[in-house]
Amino acid sequence: MFEELEKAIKNRVNISESELTEMYRHFTPKKIRKKQLLLEEGDICNRVAFVEKGALFSYSTDEKGGIHIMQFAFEGWWMSDLFSFFTNEPSKLCIEALEDSEVLLISKEKHAELLQKMPVFESYMRQLYQNAYVSLQRRMEETIGLSAEEKYSRFLNGPFSGLLSRVPQHLIASYLGITPETLSRVRRQFAS
Repeated sequence: MFEELEKAIKNRVNISESELTEMYRHFTPKKIRKKQLLLEEGDICNRVAFVEKGALFSYSTDEKGGIHIMQFAFEGWWMSDLFSFFTNEPSKLCIEALEDSEVLLISKEKHAELLQKMPVFESYMRQLYQNAYVSLQRRMEETIGLSAEEKYSRFLNGPFSGLLSRVPQHLIASYLGITPETLSRVRRQFAS
């Protein structure tokens, strides 16, 4: 059940088998059905999920009921509302299963405990948080300054490139901040 987590950690830090075993004790495996919510808007996010199998996405909902995709997470990726997780403020996001999924959950308390007593876990998480901040800044710059064609091109060539078939087009459009109609037009341009 911890294969993807082990791969993800070993890609970034050197960790012993005994440290891995100790770390695994802090996670709770959970199966989530497609369309099931892992976090609801208004709840305080008190855990972080690692995707072993399947896919999740996070989104906010506007006053008209439209959804705005914030993040996708596939096998080997983490998902949470870090703002709510770190501030204890109610989440403005929902986290939903895009597919039937298997995740490893770590509570805020267990997360803090591992950071405190296992330097290798602290190093791993620090790298993840740094990368998350860089990705968020890059995404903001792209959202503000790029055309729909440029956004889609970067999306095609980014970390989601091999996963496009798993994501409905309307969710891709929302993630890119464009309408489904604009995405259809752009996709036709790329196909020709």
